Amino acid sequence: MSEQNLPQGVPLRLYGRRRGHPLRPRQQRLLAETLPRLRLRREEIPALPRPLWLEVGFGGGEHTLAQIAAHPGVTYLASEVFENGLCSLLSALVPEGGEATAPLPATLRLWPEDARSLLAALPEGALERLFLLFPDPWPKARHAKRRFVHPAMLPVVARVLAPGGIWRIATDDPTYQEWLRETFAAQPFFAPHAFHAARPEGWPPTRYEAKALREGRRPLYWEWRRL
Repeated sequence: MSEQNLPQGVPLRLYGRRRGHPLRPRQQRLLAETLPRLRLRREEIPALPRPLWLEVGFGGGEHTLAQIAAHPGVTYLASEVFENGLCSLLSALVPEGGEATAPLPATLRLWPEDARSLLAALPEGALERLFLLFPDPWPKARHAKRRFVHPAMLPVVARVLAPGGIWRIATDDPTYQEWLRETFAAQPFFAPHAFHAARPEGWPPTRYEAKALREGRRPLYWEWRRL
């Protein structure tokens, strides 16, 4: 499956920001020298070692770093288009001055592009776990089609998530929480696996969760199992 073969209704245009504040020299070096060393190339995809996990939109990278440390036997794919987020993760991996030479985790591969194109390129049943933590809620009704969780995206995820595989989703946005309930209520691909009103053990924290709690919003945590 290629991007051209994504189901009708899956938006191909990327709406999220790619850059925030202007990049500092250290950040520019990380993108120019460190990112290419971890970047997943399309020709590598068929031979990726299993088990294979994917995080969509890793933000500042806290969850990614915790997972690769806790699960050294897993090949971890992490997707993020926001350059400042990429720099946050990369800066935690290499010391200043070691952008081109410092050792990097052998099990981590980065995809600095739209995650939907990666899902389209992965083999059927390739993933054991998928993580979507605090995605942009696109709260306006007319922007609902931009949400990663969307009726048109469910078969795309279902194709690459192996039977019994787990999709974890967390959000603090009430609109997105209700959208999740509605979207997963009538579909044939996923069954409820677990629901948590507080972050459970094994879910590393993120800065977005911390911000939500500081500002009085209540995150909710779902796990869905591929049928």
